[in-house]
Amino acid sequence: MTTFDLGARVAVVTGGNGGIGFGIASALGAAGADIAVWARDADKTERALRRLSDAGVRAIGVPCDVTLEDQVERAAEETVGQLGRLDICVANAGASRPTAFLDTTLEAWNEGIAANLTGTFLCFRETSLKMAAAREGGALIAVSSVASRHAAPLMHAYAAAKAGLGGLVRSIAAELAPQHIRCNVLVPGFTENERLQAGTVDPDFDSEVVASIPAGRWGTPEDVGAAAVYLADPSLPYHTGAELFVDGGYATMPPYLAVRASRARPPGPSPT
Repeated sequence: MTTFDLGARVAVVTGGNGGIGFGIASALGAAGADIAVWARDADKTERALRRLSDAGVRAIGVPCDVTLEDQVERAAEETVGQLGRLDICVANAGASRPTAFLDTTLEAWNEGIAANLTGTFLCFRETSLKMAAAREGGALIAVSSVASRHAAPLMHAYAAAKAGLGGLVRSIAAELAPQHIRCNVLVPGFTENERLQAGTVDPDFDSEVVASIPAGRWGTPEDVGAAAVYLADPSLPYHTGAELFVDGGYATMPPYLAVRASRARPPGPSPT
């Protein structure tokens, strides 16, 4: 039985100071990796670093706006300078600003593409340069969304960018495979966030989401983090250029069938 072990490796997690990003950073750290959190909010990063440290994870924070080339270049240099190497990059940072299509400006469109697609390109380019120079291989993981497959009204740039990650990752995977740098896409479904935990999500919406997921619950950042560990582990050298869905089966069927299935679902505790 394979036990995932990321000891002696260094992982970058963009947007790793909260939500799914923190779940990924925590899971990679628990598997033994040192963590570099690249993010913009210094206070939020400091809180995340304290939590990682309390869990016994060696972690640093690197200020970085992933849409700015010079900041990404500097962040890669600083990470290697402080932690000695760079083996894993999880491009998780992103943003969405719901806007009606007919009201979407070119500026808003460009911002959405930059935050969710161009930023991934920049982070992957700079971190894979470090991996290639070290000649020890590595893992690149893009965090996408089920919006890459299903319609996402009011989130046009976000959906287009997340769909674009698939093409970017497949191309990178094919090109860098000879250097033993793997590149995959992690696709979370509906995942718990601070609003849901605080009870401020509309109960009707909550019920509709759960009804549309065959697993019968929202995902958690820990669910996504576990999948990131799988994709990052060097014991999987043959897994590259693929999409891994962590969505409780949401993408497997049209919503109306999922709702119908939920009516026949036996009651019981949600699996952990």
